[in-house]
Amino acid sequence: MLKSALMEAVRSGAAEVVRFFNGSFTISNKEGINNLVTEADHASEKAIFSIIKKNFPDHQILSEETGEISQDSRYKWIIDPIDGTVNFAHGIPLNCVSIGIEHEGEMIMGAVYNPHINEMFFAEKGKGATLNDKPIRVSAQTQTAHACLVTGFPYTYINMQNGPLEIFERFIRRGIPVRRLGSAVFMNINWNHGTAQRVI
Repeated sequence: MLKSALMEAVRSGAAEVVRFFNGSFTISNKEGINNLVTEADHASEKAIFSIIKKNFPDHQILSEETGEISQDSRYKWIIDPIDGTVNFAHGIPLNCVSIGIEHEGEMIMGAVYNPHINEMFFAEKGKGATLNDKPIRVSAQTQTAHACLVTGFPYTYINMQNGPLEIFERFIRRGIPVRRLGSAVFMNINWNHGTAQRVI
């Protein structure tokens, strides 16, 4: 029942993402440059909350926009209603709904869904991960020089010493392909003929 509720919650949030995508919606700014929150973030979060409360009204929730809803439960849902909000706000379809579930402080299950390209990632502790119900694995590539790297920058980094700009430059100068996709989820997953690669 936990998995089915998780999948329903992810899809319900994603339906709101699709409803607002490339449409008209309000945008406001949180702390930091281009740290956006949109009307769609709130709508997605509301839809996700509705599914959780319908199935598990006593579970704790930690969500990017609302914060923490503490209750007397050993379970906690951790939610980003739109991962890649800047992409979303600019009509770039590299954004998704991301939900993880903790039990007694340990991650046991999670799902990430990009409805624009219909990619559903799911993982459960001890059972591996899937992309659209097909097993995926970590890349066997061990040499950075032969990898395609994916990264992201924090919202405040301009004046950081030896920060992401300097590290980014070192990789680029070595001729290593580096992508900045604008989504933390996409930063950790790359695709190579259907095989997920964890990029470190």
